[in-house]
Amino acid sequence: MEKSVGSVPSRTCEVFDAFRRAFETGHTVDFLKMVTEGFHFSVPLPLEGWNHEQQGKERFEELIRFERSVLQVELTSLIVLENEDNGMVVFRAEGSLNGQPYRNELAVVFEFEAERIRSFREYVGMPLKNYETP
Repeated sequence: MEKSVGSVPSRTCEVFDAFRRAFETGHTVDFLKMVTEGFHFSVPLPLEGWNHEQQGKERFEELIRFERSVLQVELTSLIVLENEDNGMVVFRAEGSLNGQPYRNELAVVFEFEAERIRSFREYVGMPLKNYETP
């Protein structure tokens, strides 16, 4: 299948693909190659230590290790929007959370600095109560 000029992947699609691989497989290298030195992020986890802005590559790796210990999901992008400074992906997550069926729609907004990821902020479609110890 040939690609037309309009079907060339955007940087947001490329970034989300690396983000998705990190959450689905634990492979963080591709995503972390794309971040700036001052990279930071926010995730909507209702847990002490995660309920504020996080800093750095090591903390992202800790997030992925934690998430994969309780959450096994596949992520599917539904909507991708991008402008000069930001990219947003609305996506579906399906799988299991603490051994229980899990399905949710979320959004992640990436802030770009040139072609690199300066930060991301994730928004959740429904409460994440199952992250708490059963």
